[in-house]
Amino acid sequence: MPDSNDIVYTQYGIDVERLFRMLLDLVTGSTVSYDSAYAFILVAWWIFVILAYIASAFLLFGIVYAKFRIHELEHIHEHQIEEEEEQYAHTRSKGSKNKRWQDALVHGESDNPNDWRLAIIEADIMLEEILNSLGYSGLTIGDKLKQASPQFFKSLEDGWKAHKVRNEIAHRGSDFILTKRLAKEPLDQYRRVFEEFKVV
Repeated sequence: MPDSNDIVYTQYGIDVERLFRMLLDLVTGSTVSYDSAYAFILVAWWIFVILAYIASAFLLFGIVYAKFRIHELEHIHEHQIEEEEEQYAHTRSKGSKNKRWQDALVHGESDNPNDWRLAIIEADIMLEEILNSLGYSGLTIGDKLKQASPQFFKSLEDGWKAHKVRNEIAHRGSDFILTKRLAKEPLDQYRRVFEEFKVV
């Protein structure tokens, strides 16, 4: 007849209950009631299940939130790329329309006074080309501007003011003190002329 230390095999296999009691006695070092041990394990198991559900809910929320944030960031990134592409295309179209004016603007943004002078001179050459295309004749740009009428040349006054600065640069050379702010004004005046005649 088997004693308490024997493992009893049933027709279905090992006596799991007796094996569990033996392991429990071995771990605790004393005889523990099976019912109390089972109740403790059952409570611990339900606590684990509840904590697992809570952790799973947090993880699920984190996954859903991360997906929404990724989608939102992708949308923002796509919008930024579209804006950059539009800005690049706009710059390219302006540059391809009149690269000389773009180069003059680059010189105008320089910190070198010689570049400012060059920008104004280049813009004045463009002004002369416009006057030539409009059919005005004369030996100088001034002669051509005198033939223009404010009725058909709305930015004529801007053209005159900008051209006078160019003449100061050409006639007085380095004696003419040109600041970046002073250089910006004739460039803005040239721009209004160019915009009127749609060359920029």
